[in-house]
Amino acid sequence: MSNKLYHTGRKLVDGFAHWMYDLDIVYHSPLPLGAKIFAPNHPTTTDPFLITKLIETPISIMIHDTLFKVPVFGRYLQAAGHIRVVSGNGMAVLSAAMRKLEADIPVAIFPEGGISPRDGSLLAGHSGMARLALATGAPIIPVGIALDRSQIRCIETTVDGKAEVARWYAKGPYAITVGKPMVFNGDANNWNYVNAVTAQIMQNITALAWESTQRLPVAESKRKEMVNVSPEGHWLVI
Repeated sequence: MSNKLYHTGRKLVDGFAHWMYDLDIVYHSPLPLGAKIFAPNHPTTTDPFLITKLIETPISIMIHDTLFKVPVFGRYLQAAGHIRVVSGNGMAVLSAAMRKLEADIPVAIFPEGGISPRDGSLLAGHSGMARLALATGAPIIPVGIALDRSQIRCIETTVDGKAEVARWYAKGPYAITVGKPMVFNGDANNWNYVNAVTAQIMQNITALAWESTQRLPVAESKRKEMVNVSPEGHWLVI
């Protein structure tokens, strides 16, 4: 990882975020030192950039292969030490993340495996974050993001000959709630246990996203439209 290149990119993010977003970051507890795994929900394509605001030291973010194919930007992602996520190559991705954690470099993984639904609910979590935590002993840091969904803009582009749609956050409030570290012990190959750990983490992320929503500067009448729709705490706007 090129720290100089990473911090150059971070400065650009700082400037852009200062002008375009009203960032509101709340921590439930101090972050542990050393290796840790940030696990946020993923409402927009903008999230990986703003996740770097959570700590001053570099974070190695798991980013889909598509973005690594974007000219110039893809080379920056590679040089800055982010992790390329190639579909169907999960073991290689987890191995790359383990190497980062072994070097005490924090890793960020978006456990939904894609952009969250437009209604504000979350996709089902993938098991990679749980397996990574169990295999390395690194704590999971659940993160809940909320924003003004009326400011989301869909941008169509072509990458590597394929049509892609990015869901960019144009401007406005961006609330992040960083939860308490979650530490798990057990067999990373015990799928029943892995699925239970995944469900527990996703429940925390959902609750933190809801907490972030409460800090958005929206009218009380709008808040009342948001309702719980399951015992697990998944929610949507009706």
